[in-house]
Amino acid sequence: MNLNVMNKKIIFSAVMLSLSTSMSAQVFSNFKYQGKDKIYDENPLKEDEMYSPILQGFYPDPSITKKGNDYYLVNSSFSVFPGVPIFHSKDLVNWKQLGHVLDRPSQLKVGTAGFSEGIYAPAIRYNPYNDTFYMITTQIASGIGNMLVKTKDPRQSWSEVQKLNFDGIDPSLFFDDDGKAYVVHNDAPPVGTEQYSGHRVIKIWEFDLEKDQVIPNTDKIIVNGGVDLSQKPIWIEAPHLYKKDGKYFLMCAEGGTGDWHSEVIFMSDSPKGPFVPASNNPILTQRYFPKHRDNKVDWAGHADLVEGPDNHHYGVFLGVRPNSKWRVNTGRETYLLPVDWSGDFPVFENGLLPLKAKIKMPKGVKNQTGQNGFLPNGNFSFNDKLNNEKLDFRWVAMRGPKEEFVSVTKNGVKINAFQTNVKDKAPISALFVRQQHVSFEAEVRLDFKPKSEKELSGITCYQSENFNYVFGIVQKNKENFLVLERTEKGQSKLLATEKIKLTQPIFLQVKADGDDYQFGYSLDGKDFRNVGNIVSGDILSTDVAGGFSGTLIGLYSTVGNDVKL
Repeated sequence: MNLNVMNKKIIFSAVMLSLSTSMSAQVFSNFKYQGKDKIYDENPLKEDEMYSPILQGFYPDPSITKKGNDYYLVNSSFSVFPGVPIFHSKDLVNWKQLGHVLDRPSQLKVGTAGFSEGIYAPAIRYNPYNDTFYMITTQIASGIGNMLVKTKDPRQSWSEVQKLNFDGIDPSLFFDDDGKAYVVHNDAPPVGTEQYSGHRVIKIWEFDLEKDQVIPNTDKIIVNGGVDLSQKPIWIEAPHLYKKDGKYFLMCAEGGTGDWHSEVIFMSDSPKGPFVPASNNPILTQRYFPKHRDNKVDWAGHADLVEGPDNHHYGVFLGVRPNSKWRVNTGRETYLLPVDWSGDFPVFENGLLPLKAKIKMPKGVKNQTGQNGFLPNGNFSFNDKLNNEKLDFRWVAMRGPKEEFVSVTKNGVKINAFQTNVKDKAPISALFVRQQHVSFEAEVRLDFKPKSEKELSGITCYQSENFNYVFGIVQKNKENFLVLERTEKGQSKLLATEKIKLTQPIFLQVKADGDDYQFGYSLDGKDFRNVGNIVSGDILSTDVAGGFSGTLIGLYSTVGNDVKL
């Protein structure tokens, strides 16, 4: 080894050892999460029913594919690390998480990205002609842009990134039955032809399976603007191409991922068009119903189709469940509906009516959610002692690998704090799970005694680096305090402080009833004392904070504390 390199490594190790011995130990254990949504209590399942959303909380932009009897589903992850969660099912009802598609820093370069940058709209496809799975997506804020990775087995690791030579977003692959491959994606209209804000086009390229690259000069615009350009439709995007009975079908989202969101469909005799829109578009939307309706589901769109185990088609799509003040704190979730394709065009069954909490399961399927290792839904609980060597896949980090700051011990998870804090566009030492219910309770046991005023450990409710709550333990003049801080538009305000004596581990809690959030602590894990009264969850809502994410609940430590007492 080069002597200079060796000396640098020795110096680096010494610095890290010095930091580690000067910092307090902080160990999180006994995490408990309980969903408390009234809609599930009021709508118990019958034997042939299931809940939709099938993935609650921040699991947006679903895409699905199948090989034989196996179904695989992926979601957008933005700057969460690892990226692109991937799920497996045999029946579309019972799902297990396999892990993440992008699980290495070489694949996911989001270290300085905002939360709603990073990975947009992944599309997963299986090509039977070379027995290969592909995941194609857009990686924002990294200089990568459109990209793909592939694998023979989604249970194993995926390839390194192949950068693709075209602009735009939301790419999706299509493998025709003659062995040819194509890419469709959203793009800007040709320079000088944009007619209004939100005017976009859908392009198609031929794709070279040997080079894993689009074929130069094969691009063609197949949809301009949307279903009817004269009506100035906005944000035609998230295209997927299918083939059925010799016809080609192009399905896209239209209207933007908000309350005008919808799904539309086109048909052609060729993958390159011309494509004719269905006369009954949209085939899925919630935009026509009163805003103030009970058990509202909204923003439905960004869909993908698959043939189910009962030879019936189904569609996955995103939707949101606003709380009583119409806030969207759980983010965009993954829904499922059966699809009627008995006519020329597919139509989501009851997709043009107000969506309900329950749907009929595919025939012959037994609902095992929450059992036998399958992910739960409804009003489930998630309890984790945090002492398993391999953490549950639901625990994620922000902008970098959790392995860089997490050590699992027999007593729980030790977080080796970074100098960055939740307001930074950088990797932060926080271990996150998604808020998956409008109303919930979450608590964790924390063993921590700060040694300096730069240390903070506790919990955070995190919508982004600019919108979050922090509830944690700090030191001031050799005394310990619990602090509650609210950050809105990057500006922080201290809401409450309480002096405490740390003679033993402490239990921290956050709970929400719709828009009303409360933070509290307990010394025995039973009786919790509120700090800061009731605070608004408004800053944890997408419609206030902007972006495309949902709220994350974090176990958080930093040696870059900037809370001012």
